[in-house]
Amino acid sequence: MSTAQAVAKDSPKVAAPVEIARSGQFLTFILAGEEYGVDILKVQEIRGWSAVTRIPNTPSYVQGVLNLRGTIVPIIDLRMRFSMERIDYTTTTVIVVLSVVTDQGRRIIGIVVDGVSDVLSAAEGDIKPAPHFGESVRTEFVNGLVAAGDKMVILLDTDKLLTASELAALDTVH
Repeated sequence: MSTAQAVAKDSPKVAAPVEIARSGQFLTFILAGEEYGVDILKVQEIRGWSAVTRIPNTPSYVQGVLNLRGTIVPIIDLRMRFSMERIDYTTTTVIVVLSVVTDQGRRIIGIVVDGVSDVLSAAEGDIKPAPHFGESVRTEFVNGLVAAGDKMVILLDTDKLLTASELAALDTVH
């Protein structure tokens, strides 16, 4: 058992063991001045911001959909999903297209971020479990934290960015 799994197992404040990305590499990006990372193997492509087709009656964090080579891709603004301040998109704003696994199988989604940063390599022992903040703070899409120099990178579980019911609701609009 890894150190991270042992800590998670023995601590009543951590719900589940940290699962490292299959590759140990993460695409990092900036969101509201903080650095986040996603498993590099889940990244399909990185695109500059382009207009999307708005879908009525969707949550505020769903910016719309994008036709990506014949595939309709829901676009999620991570600032809005994480209840952060909304900002105008700039030339550094990008859409990271991800392959996620849901109860219904593999899906493609896009996330809007302030800018892409780097690729970070992390060993399993370097990843620490997300701290417990109580029931009022949602951390189900945080896989863990890793130190990168003098800053912390928040590693996201992209498979949990949208719930099954949220994905099902998006399926009915296209």
